[in-house]
Amino acid sequence: MTALATPPAPAPAPERPAARARRRSGAGRTMRGGRLAYAILVVAVLVSAFPFYWTLVAASRSNADLAKVPPSLLPGPHLMENFEKVTEEADIGTALLNSLVVSGSITVGTVLCCTLAGFAFAKLRFRGRGALLAVTVGTMMIPPQLGVIPLFMLIAELQWVNQLQAVILPGLVSAFGVFFMRQYLVQSLPDELIEAARVDGASSARIFWSIVVPVARPGMAVLGLLTFMAAWNDFFWPIVALSSSEPTVQVALRQLGGGYVDDQSVIMAGTLLGTLPVLLVFGLLGRQIVGGIMQGAVKG
Repeated sequence: MTALATPPAPAPAPERPAARARRRSGAGRTMRGGRLAYAILVVAVLVSAFPFYWTLVAASRSNADLAKVPPSLLPGPHLMENFEKVTEEADIGTALLNSLVVSGSITVGTVLCCTLAGFAFAKLRFRGRGALLAVTVGTMMIPPQLGVIPLFMLIAELQWVNQLQAVILPGLVSAFGVFFMRQYLVQSLPDELIEAARVDGASSARIFWSIVVPVARPGMAVLGLLTFMAAWNDFFWPIVALSSSEPTVQVALRQLGGGYVDDQSVIMAGTLLGTLPVLLVFGLLGRQIVGGIMQGAVKG
């Protein structure tokens, strides 16, 4: 009886060059940090979080406690008392509302205008595009202090002194935002999508709202957070354009702790109140912003 012959094993499929390069480079393998990496990360987190923790400790202590050497590193019982002093010495409620209006308006305007300009510089073809982009980026090298006097003369001519629009309108567009969105869209928005939309008869406005905005959403989130933080923490221009009757948070903090000896605990309590909205915004948008940064890094 003749034994059945075993069929030969099929030859392995040839490995693709891309897969071979990925295997050689080690892509796809999970990278794990060692003890040194974790130790460095823990130290970095502690150093970054300590200023906020110290603000909380100082806001809950009295001025005499802060003058002790060494000072206590544990929160004290005077937090609510210092908050009451803040509300007595400054109109912190109006300041928080004004800062929210100013920062929110500047953020929305900057994200919208810079995304529009970034899309034009990245994907549209028009005469003088390179020169206009060079001029826009070149304005970043001019110190903002040089424009304070002519800008104040302009808002005084418009009778906007001590009004919120005097702070909002000059910050609606930033050269950094235009350049940031332009670079993001150059890497993240394929030209084929725009060409396909043109073939379907879509206008530039329809392309922007239906294609550009969904693609640019991670970059818009990052720019929005950076703009909100910069507008919320701005002190120089609001103190020039606004008075103590219509302050922002940073201007209102200047009124705290006055006297023969500065009350550092009250100042820290006001600083803590002024920092909480920024932490709240980052807590709500932090995952989306970090995800957007990582998505842009992978695409780039």
